[in-house]
Amino acid sequence: MFQIGNFYDNNNMKCISQLGQYKVFEHEKDLSVSPFTAETAYFASEMNVRKRQVLVELNNTGCTVQSGAMQWMLGNVNMSSGVKGVGNFLGKMVGGAVTGESAVKPEYSGQGMLMLEPTYKHIIMLDVAQWGSIVLQDGLFLASDSTLQHKVVGRSNISSAVLGGEGLFNLSLT
Repeated sequence: MFQIGNFYDNNNMKCISQLGQYKVFEHEKDLSVSPFTAETAYFASEMNVRKRQVLVELNNTGCTVQSGAMQWMLGNVNMSSGVKGVGNFLGKMVGGAVTGESAVKPEYSGQGMLMLEPTYKHIIMLDVAQWGSIVLQDGLFLASDSTLQHKVVGRSNISSAVLGGEGLFNLSLT
């Protein structure tokens, strides 16, 4: 497998969660601050607000990622758009328009590593097989195995969409 200098031996990066080919790393300190953001970074670290990143270790497996979420990759990793024709593209465009998610989600496969962009959001890792399927609120998808099916589902209760402000359609992973 591939090795990255001191990535696993880095005092600033700590693996806080792992599920299959996915690992969540948390930065102990934000080392990418500028003089303009140093004060905010200082108080964030004092309040235990830390950046997190997902590392995907591909071993002849595939991963679907939210558009724009990939930071770097290493190894023999191939990327495809995940679109399988004009009809599939049009369906993804309609689904993306109603859910607020990106229409095209890149798929990565092969042998290597894929690091996703850092975020201050909490990262929840789930095994969809234990649930059968899950429905995500708009904007919460980050990455999944490419074997999962992405579908748009409508709300069964209109009052939750109208009064809850959560939209009429959501992304479902099966």
